[in-house]
Amino acid sequence: MARKRTTHRSVSGTKLYAVRDSKGRFVDIQTYKRAHAADLRKTSKSEKKKK
Repeated sequence: MARKRTTHRSVSGTKLYAVRDSKGRFVDIQTYKRAHAADLRKTSKSEKKKK
């Protein structure tokens, strides 16, 4: 199951994604641009089955 990401804004205004663990602590924080590019590179299981 994919982890839920919440969006935040940095002081400079950059959009950020934050991933938290089950206790609510930050596990990973990355920029929207980097996270979105990684999402586009990855193919889902349903996309792989269609080929």
